[in-house]
Amino acid sequence: MKQSKLLFAIAAMALSVGYSHAQTADEIIAKHVDAIGGKAVLSQVNTIVTEGNLEVMGGNNPSKTYLVNGKGYKNEIDFNGQKIMQCVTDNGGWSLNPMMSGPTAQPMSAEDASAEKMAIYVGAPLYDYAAKGYKAELLPNEKAGDKDAYKIKLTGSGTEMLLWLDPSTYYIIKTERSVGGQVTTSALSDYRKTDIGFVMPFAAEITLPQGFTLNTTVTKVDINTNVDATVFDMPK
Repeated sequence: MKQSKLLFAIAAMALSVGYSHAQTADEIIAKHVDAIGGKAVLSQVNTIVTEGNLEVMGGNNPSKTYLVNGKGYKNEIDFNGQKIMQCVTDNGGWSLNPMMSGPTAQPMSAEDASAEKMAIYVGAPLYDYAAKGYKAELLPNEKAGDKDAYKIKLTGSGTEMLLWLDPSTYYIIKTERSVGGQVTTSALSDYRKTDIGFVMPFAAEITLPQGFTLNTTVTKVDINTNVDATVFDMPK
């Protein structure tokens, strides 16, 4: 009887230790926020302008993105002399793709703009996620590359995103985003600290729903540089 009680006590202690070390979604997200600079640094970032290259079908194409925190995000790619652009703001969005929808910019549907709105925030998608109307759920760990990664599901604004975080760095190393049944997967790498202390990935491998894979690299980052608000205006 004494031996049974002793074994029960040991088992109970082991379980309590296991539960005390189990992390919640918010605890993991808090460590992620600290890893990319922390709230004090993120609150100081108002604009981010990046330049880089997009590799597709064997060619390198210059790209540029503009982000004004809480106001707008725009990505433009110079593809064989033609501009491909996508823009989302706090009021809507638009896109321009001469190869698919003709030479004029097209407004996004309210549903698509809502699904893309996450992009207008510094530290997205996890920083201050609840205040932006999203919900986070911690799922069982899952492999992402060679990492047994934390896996978090983020839902809200008509979109669902799965995120895998490196347990040693708390950086996001993979995302899978579903909008209207279309899934886009991104593998993020080459994280670097910018001059202000904000840490961001400088490389991504993006697999589109159509099966195309795009490789992007960042070559230049300007933080808190002036961005003219008209950059987000839809071309006429």
